[in-house]
Amino acid sequence: MTTRTILFDSPFLLGFDHTRALIDRAARAAADSYPPYNVEQRGERSVRISLAVAGFGPDDLMITLEGRQLTIAGKREPAPDQADQAFLHRGIAGRGFVRSFVLADGLDVDAAQLEHGLLHVDLSRPEDLPAVRRIPITTG
Repeated sequence: MTTRTILFDSPFLLGFDHTRALIDRAARAAADSYPPYNVEQRGERSVRISLAVAGFGPDDLMITLEGRQLTIAGKREPAPDQADQAFLHRGIAGRGFVRSFVLADGLDVDAAQLEHGLLHVDLSRPEDLPAVRRIPITTG
């Protein structure tokens, strides 16, 4: 952690406070392991995030994109007919969750689909813009 602070405190890296905050957020999110997920490369410019959300319906899930942070949250209310159930073993987790991903610039959410207990979130990156731009010089 000290190395990261020293790296981003360099006088040659101006305006990277936001990047430092994104890295810290990503590190905290990686420490949580529920729900399990996969990240799959699906071609040159697309990625799919799949989360195991067994027992959650579309109304129990919410996906938001704020800046570059993709947040997937699940909150499940027990059905009234399940209130009196007595489990001998409960291996399917039903607790709420919040899972966050920090997206690279240019990566955008295309679609989300709930299928067979998996929530798939498809992301893609549009064609690259020219990397070099000439800056005009004016005189005072």
